Amino acid sequence: MEVQKAYDIWAHQYDTNRNKTRDLEAVSLRETLAKIHFKNCLEIGCGTGKNTEWLATKATLITAVDLSEEMLTKAKDKRIAGQIEFLQADVTEPWHFAKTLYDLVVFSLVLEHIENLDAVFEKMEAITKVGSNVYIGELHPFKQYSGSKARFETEHGQQIVTCFNHHISDFIQAAQKHGFQIEKVSEYFDDNDHSTLPRTLTLLFKKVDS
Repeated sequence: MEVQKAYDIWAHQYDTNRNKTRDLEAVSLRETLAKIHFKNCLEIGCGTGKNTEWLATKATLITAVDLSEEMLTKAKDKRIAGQIEFLQADVTEPWHFAKTLYDLVVFSLVLEHIENLDAVFEKMEAITKVGSNVYIGELHPFKQYSGSKARFETEHGQQIVTCFNHHISDFIQAAQKHGFQIEKVSEYFDDNDHSTLPRTLTLLFKKVDS
């Protein structure tokens, strides 16, 4: 199913349905960014605000962007405290929503839906400064190789969202091309069971070149 349509439908159950990937990615974001200081945060794929609430406890300004109007409605309804601007936008288009330089850019379960990683990092290069961090939390490529994709149940059956497979090297090479170096790679497992396939991949980059 096309991404925007899928998430508009999914929004009404996104916070309440069983979703191990959503929950584990939220853990990874908090652990990865706990000791990182930032003021201006660009959150790509804010969804229903599952991570926005936590980011708002650390950031002075958050630009929270999502493709789905229904997801944004759910996020706005939470009335999260802080200076937060929720905006509907397609990040494959020009980033007119970025009005400042950001200390942190966050992608939560977003890049699996975007085919061209290089274009994303090229846009990030223009709206960050040396020392800025980029957090990426994704369904692990190993899970994708085994056939797992973003999916949810409806009265009409299971809906599978359009996804693209990205290898770990794809992320790293696209980042390096645009002045970002890898700072941390983490894998998160269901029930912390390392004998199974990792569920989520976390990457932290730092901008080292302008």
